[in-house]
Amino acid sequence: MARPILIAGGGIGGLAAALALAQKGFDCEVLEQSPTFAEIGAGIQIGPNAFQIFRRLGIEDAIHAVAFFPEFLIMRDSTSGAELTRIAVGSPAFRARYQYPYGVIYRVDLHRVLLDACRQSPRIVLRAKQKMVEFSDNGDHVVVVTSDRQRREGDALIGADGLWSKVRGQLLNDGPPRVSGHIAYRAVLPIGEVPEAWRPPSVVLWGGAKHHFVHYPLHRGDILNLVAVFHSNRYEEGWDTYGDPGELKQFFAHAHPQVQQMLAKIDAWKMWVLCDREPVANWSRGRVTLLGDAAHPMLQYLAQGAAMAMEDAYVLANEAAAANGDFAAAFTRYHQQRYKRTGRVQLTARFFGEIYHAGGATADVRNDIFFNQAPTATPGESMAWLYDGIAR
Repeated sequence: MARPILIAGGGIGGLAAALALAQKGFDCEVLEQSPTFAEIGAGIQIGPNAFQIFRRLGIEDAIHAVAFFPEFLIMRDSTSGAELTRIAVGSPAFRARYQYPYGVIYRVDLHRVLLDACRQSPRIVLRAKQKMVEFSDNGDHVVVVTSDRQRREGDALIGADGLWSKVRGQLLNDGPPRVSGHIAYRAVLPIGEVPEAWRPPSVVLWGGAKHHFVHYPLHRGDILNLVAVFHSNRYEEGWDTYGDPGELKQFFAHAHPQVQQMLAKIDAWKMWVLCDREPVANWSRGRVTLLGDAAHPMLQYLAQGAAMAMEDAYVLANEAAAANGDFAAAFTRYHQQRYKRTGRVQLTARFFGEIYHAGGATADVRNDIFFNQAPTATPGESMAWLYDGIAR
């Protein structure tokens, strides 16, 4: 009997993989370690390349129903408030150039759209409370052992279990993620609690020496997403730890009054330590492969983590369908197609972190090189390598 493809991790990448594979005729079993299939976090930005994948997965309309489409990406100096640059991502010129929009979405909404689509597929089984302990590749099939000693057999295993991936740990044995020295605090505010002057229909980033603060509307404009990032040597594993408002207030003590007033609106912040890894050229072995943050974790400065995971899912499904049951060959072709693109995003995201967090003379040089330029007819053209997406 044909066995399902096992997918460790029921987040955005894992569900996208299940949906893409099911559309190609594969049975999938998604193993999620949490008690329920749910997502944490607040907002994420989604570029045109992500919308390309939404259309190919058949969920574009559902995404449009819950996304917000900003008019501009704006960067301001976090001390003076001076505007450094703006990109007209909501303009007809941007839409015409990239064929897809630029949006922002509540992470919970994106996960829910994918989860609903998976639940509607008879080829996808969703299993919660399935924490993977170890796996074995037996040549003609794989076996996953869970923390309650259940054994799950499959034709292949996809590790979509995130930054602290158990699958990667056994497959590559390359140690813990790289700690960047940056911490992010996140929160949301009901839009009714936000003064009108604080809520332009845009993504606004206030950048300064070793920190930045970003805010934008979410959930069709009903809430405001706030994220503050600063340099710190603190380290805690996970995504759902409470932060210290006093630490945040101290770090942003010299920020523009509007930034300080917005930060003061929040009593409880969730925090996470930003980590990534060095790019690798091979994240597959035999019938086992990795996807998303398990394969190529990246800092959030290009807002591409979810998009890269969904692109992975689409390419992987195409290769699996073309391989006629040879998953080892399919997974090799999959990572060979993906590693240079995802590696470029990993490295560019690090660079953008330095761009956002420049101070003093470094900031002056940055402004002359990147921002003090005449606007172009095609907004965001420097990002074409990324936003043009991937071929079919």
